[in-house]
Amino acid sequence: MSKQAVKTRHAKGTGPETGGPVAVAVPKKSLGRRILQSWQLYAMLLIPVIITIIYKYIPMYGIQIAFRDYKASKGFFGSKWVGLQWFEQFFTAWNFKRMIVNTIKLSLYGLLWSFPVPIILSLAINQLRFRRFKRVVQTVLYAPHFISIMVVCGMLRIFLSPYGGLINLLMGGKHIDFMTEASAFRTIYIASGIWQDAGWGTIIYLATLSAVDPGLYEAAKIDGASMFQRILHIDIPELTPMIVLQLIMSAGGIMSVGFEKVFLLQTELNKATSDVIAVYVYEQGIGKQEYSLSTAVGLFNTVINIILLVVVNKIAKKAADVSFV
Repeated sequence: MSKQAVKTRHAKGTGPETGGPVAVAVPKKSLGRRILQSWQLYAMLLIPVIITIIYKYIPMYGIQIAFRDYKASKGFFGSKWVGLQWFEQFFTAWNFKRMIVNTIKLSLYGLLWSFPVPIILSLAINQLRFRRFKRVVQTVLYAPHFISIMVVCGMLRIFLSPYGGLINLLMGGKHIDFMTEASAFRTIYIASGIWQDAGWGTIIYLATLSAVDPGLYEAAKIDGASMFQRILHIDIPELTPMIVLQLIMSAGGIMSVGFEKVFLLQTELNKATSDVIAVYVYEQGIGKQEYSLSTAVGLFNTVINIILLVVVNKIAKKAADVSFV
């Protein structure tokens, strides 16, 4: 029997001995034929693929700026090749250690405090039984996400003002200028981030919980399970794969602290804790027009993020059998 006749077809009464069904293979279609059969889907896929190549992959050609003394007037190939000179300059900068420490601390503290909040909120919202009240709660929690960073930072400066600021009034009319306190910067940055993004982060978890079979809750109630037990034995196991995936994605951005908020909240007096890599890249690339140095720092940042993403993905795959790729 040829290979084309040996795949998956059942024919009754054709068995060599028993007369039972025999598995016969259907010829496998070639890639070209499969593409022709579903050409409409591939045509739709072609547009985002082309856009991704143009805007994501072709610009990678500019990475060579990090290894050249780039001058815009001379172009890529007219600029002198200097190898790792800009990386060495960054590693030997007087504030290199401070930038690395501040970036890692902001990211890790932010991950530690802000990552569990959407999970807790989604578990609590999922227990609400009044739909109208549930929608109101979700709307109130989502709303801060749509406020621009510029407006949020303006609100923070007003609330934290030493003269008439809400926080100082609540503290008994004190006149503490929190924006000049280096020790307060991380708390301000992380707390405002939780307020702005926690509600938005619940969307993906609530969508996951909506797929849980209601029969499981009913069966648990009949068995006498309390609300906490239902959360512990039904909701959390259902959320675990999504939590791990979100953790992996968050770990891949540990070195990428948001530039806008840090830059808008930064002052000369709080730079001890607010001096991060993202602001340094801006100052060197836009402020001083050191394109090669800023590209080298950005490339270093990206490489570290990729390494962290791969490492955390491997750990998650072994520990929870969940991986991003």
